[in-house]
Amino acid sequence: MIAWILQNLATIIISLVLAAIVALIIVFLVKNKKKGKSSCGCNCGCCPMKGSCHKH
Repeated sequence: MIAWILQNLATIIISLVLAAIVALIIVFLVKNKKKGKSSCGCNCGCCPMKGSCHKH
């Protein structure tokens, strides 16, 4: 088992780093959603969701 880990150490480290980055992105998006921020560009004239996104 130790030999397998040592042979695949680079792949394991890269996978852990990528998983951490994805987790941080998800946390960032959830926090922004709770604050009421979105990724909307506010060009509602050509958006198919223009009637349901922003309530004016």
